[in-house]
Amino acid sequence: MTEHLAIGWDLGGAHLKAVRATAYGRIAAAHQVPCTLWRGLQHLTAAIEQMRPQLLGSNCHGLTMTGELVDLFDNREAGVVQLAAAMAQALSGADLRVYAGPHGFCPIADASEHWRAAASANWHASAAFAASRAKQGLFVDVGSTTTDLVPFRDGRVEFSGYSDSERLTSDELIYTGVTRTPVMAIADRVPFAGASQRIMAEYFATIADVHRLTGELPEDADQHASADGRGKSVAESARRLARMLGRDADPADLEPWRRLAWHLSEQQSQMLQVAADRVLSHGILSEGAPVIGAGVGRFLARRLAQRLRRPYVDFRELVSGEAQATEWAARCAPAAAVAVLAARW
Repeated sequence: MTEHLAIGWDLGGAHLKAVRATAYGRIAAAHQVPCTLWRGLQHLTAAIEQMRPQLLGSNCHGLTMTGELVDLFDNREAGVVQLAAAMAQALSGADLRVYAGPHGFCPIADASEHWRAAASANWHASAAFAASRAKQGLFVDVGSTTTDLVPFRDGRVEFSGYSDSERLTSDELIYTGVTRTPVMAIADRVPFAGASQRIMAEYFATIADVHRLTGELPEDADQHASADGRGKSVAESARRLARMLGRDADPADLEPWRRLAWHLSEQQSQMLQVAADRVLSHGILSEGAPVIGAGVGRFLARRLAQRLRRPYVDFRELVSGEAQATEWAARCAPAAAVAVLAARW
């Protein structure tokens, strides 16, 4: 008997992610491509066409998004409606539904009616999927731009805030990721050369440069141009980071910049721990509840679990399939989640 396959789409402001999976969590394919949505809907159309050849084999599609936040749209409602319409046109004739959080899936034609529930609901899909696989846990998805911290227990997503505004207030959404975050958003002062120095409030370097210098960032994780449009070698990352301090990096001596990178990486981890401590302070989870790590920055989720003295479970352990497919499914957890949930229709 052939397992029913569905395709899950996650429309972000900077990437398009798609996963083909079964209701039992077997991943058949998982892909991510850069999509500069803020520049126009034609970039989404082009990304879909780029993705289409790898995602044949199902007429059942689930959709979630965060891209309604980009400044292409006048407001979030307009973003949800226009993105839903663009997907409906691109996947004409498909059984396409949009994920509306606690309301489940709704027909794509009803996106305008459910726009509040559909807007930036991808975190809920991921946590709902995790809740179907584990009794309890803190779901931590560290992506390119943001981090989600969502507790779940006994099959329920135990969120304190639902909208982006509410989630920022509750610390369940932290605007820090492992590639696109500007370094100036991590710290305003750093130790260097025996002194405490302010850093420049300029877009000279991103956190991807930091994590390249620490050696933790996967080589294929950073899909957008660097801050200066140049290459992504360790030496080039050091040069960009040095510019944040008004200095020049010596390619023959990168150790000072590696030390600085580790300091900034720890600062980012501290941000996540402070937020996680607040989320956990509600007392929803037991002391033994694990951290479920997802996203391209799972190395930070694993580090967070150690800092919280909790077990760590990788998202890959919640799904099955070939290694490359499950790796990308873990990086694209919301798309994987809506694929599995859609396959259960």
